[in-house]
Amino acid sequence: MTEHALPAGAEAAAEAVSRLFTGVFEQLAAWRAPIERAIAPGVKPLALDQLVSELVIPRLVEPDALLVGAGFIADGEIVHGRDVHFAWWLGPLDDNPVLGSTDGPTRLDLSTRGYTEYLRDFRALEWYRIPATTRHAHVTGPFVDHLCTCDYILTLTMPAHAADGERMVGVVGADVAVRRLERELLAGFLAVDAPLALVNADGRVVLSTEPSLQVGQLASSSAAALDCASTPFRVLVAPA
Repeated sequence: MTEHALPAGAEAAAEAVSRLFTGVFEQLAAWRAPIERAIAPGVKPLALDQLVSELVIPRLVEPDALLVGAGFIADGEIVHGRDVHFAWWLGPLDDNPVLGSTDGPTRLDLSTRGYTEYLRDFRALEWYRIPATTRHAHVTGPFVDHLCTCDYILTLTMPAHAADGERMVGVVGADVAVRRLERELLAGFLAVDAPLALVNADGRVVLSTEPSLQVGQLASSSAAALDCASTPFRVLVAPA
């Protein structure tokens, strides 16, 4: 399908995706700057946590917040006395299987979870490994977040570096729930007179107006595709 044959509204749908995720990346960059200024080998956990909480909590508790979780995951050798340090908070949650319903921010406490041993090798996990390798921001998912939300999410992470700009000291990140993303984008997708699917760089469905395409499913590569500028996403358009 050539560009002029695309149904009305398809380009606008792709542009909406680009605006939304560009905004989240810009927020990560804004958080990263003060963290990089403050971080140093042996930084005290309380000082780091205080800084990160002051940065991220306002975005988590704002009305109809887009982000469900956010924070900073430090390299294990950076924080004094810690192999793994998550300065990470969740926003208010409705009927969460792990935490129940909460009406305020909640600190992620790994010590209360019995299934977090895999995080001790967090450098091998995609949301850390790819930014460490590429030195660029990355989107992981969609995947089911068994650690916090027990729901489909996308995790956006951006590398943070030491003062010399060389050594990576951790990642700044944020989680966006797929169901929250649907509230932002589905109306624009549904306004197009053809089924659309938002897919990640691997072709996995994030959201779709085609009922047969479910979250996480691999979509056909035969459909016409619109790139969502400055993001790893594409909008697939079903053939007319």
